[in-house]
Amino acid sequence: MTPLLDVRDLSVTFAIRGEGDMPWTEPRQLRAVNGVSFTLNPGETLGIVGESGCGKSTLARALIRMVPAEGRVLWQGKTDLLSLAPRAMLPYRREIQMVFQDPLASLNPRMTVGQIIAEPLRTHHPDLSRAEVKARVQGMMERVGLLPNQINRYPHEFSGGQCQRIGIARALIVEPKLLICDEPVSALDVSIQAQVINLLAELQRELGLAMVFIAHDLSVVRHISDRVMVLYLGRVMEEASSTELFSHAAHPYTKALLSAVPIPDPKAERAKRVIPLDGDLPSPFRPPSGCVFRTRCGLADADCADQVPLLQGNSKHGLACHKAWVADSV
Repeated sequence: MTPLLDVRDLSVTFAIRGEGDMPWTEPRQLRAVNGVSFTLNPGETLGIVGESGCGKSTLARALIRMVPAEGRVLWQGKTDLLSLAPRAMLPYRREIQMVFQDPLASLNPRMTVGQIIAEPLRTHHPDLSRAEVKARVQGMMERVGLLPNQINRYPHEFSGGQCQRIGIARALIVEPKLLICDEPVSALDVSIQAQVINLLAELQRELGLAMVFIAHDLSVVRHISDRVMVLYLGRVMEEASSTELFSHAAHPYTKALLSAVPIPDPKAERAKRVIPLDGDLPSPFRPPSGCVFRTRCGLADADCADQVPLLQGNSKHGLACHKAWVADSV
């Protein structure tokens, strides 16, 4: 099967100037994403997890050319999206849509719901009549659980969960093949989170969508993802199928993240072993040498400071660690 998306050595670097820097001062280089590679098949969901500041959202924006990036993003085995001129990228923007983290901030407060959802149609299907556009918008509103008679209301008249449904409707109105969800439920209440996640899963089955799903909550990622990729300071620490990762996590960072997931059973919650992470996330301006996780890892030794661990393993389970396999086999 030809992957829908084939990403190789994707890197994003920002030149940052401080408030007190002079115009002639060389800006500091911040490597937000560092050599990330993965494939995504049609209809598959890839979950991406990690702490705040690890590069998840930057990676998502790089895939759709919202930030400059290096590497290769091959679409359906034919076109490198990073090599396209801005105008040549327009047809691919219809096939790749995004749902953003803040449901209200991502909607224009001066536009009605109908105008917001119809905006992609006017860009990618300018030949449609007003009646056709309205019919499609109302049909999509019904699909995502909104009432068609709400078409002339404004975003501030809706709850957070409803606003996220509007954002999903806007993304799906042009029938994309890939939906990138950048923490789409992190700003919502738990009960509303479940509704939105179930809606996305239902629409994925119905429309045959592939998804890149970014989240902090590993229980949410486990529910919706086929495969999971763990990021730390812009690098991939571990990648495996959802079942494999949650039952046989190997990287110390992944184990620490999983140990922090709450368990609904009070007895099991009290009995579980929590793996603490020492210290805070290092500054991305000065990442540790060798393995970027070594300053917080209980397995690290001198070798970890000298060599950057490569993602190794097989198609089912990849790991970037010098020590984890040895420790797990003892």
